[in-house]
Amino acid sequence: MQYEQILYSNHAVKQLFLRDISTNEIEYVLQNGETIIEYPDDKPYSSKILLSFCNKRPLHIVRSYIVDEKAIVIITAYEPS
Repeated sequence: MQYEQILYSNHAVKQLFLRDISTNEIEYVLQNGETIIEYPDDKPYSSKILLSFCNKRPLHIVRSYIVDEKAIVIITAYEPS
């Protein structure tokens, strides 16, 4: 998938800070993560959960894609239990 920008929801920014997840880790998961769940009917845009390991730490990223803007929107990120 080609994208020109990464946007972060207010919720994502708070969660990244609280969970000590860096934007570098987000970008790594976007580039290397595996889609584990898809939500094609989510509104306003479909979304996916990606999984990848950063420094042996598992991370889930919930993201949407705005086709017209070629932008990925990070909805949240967390370390799965």
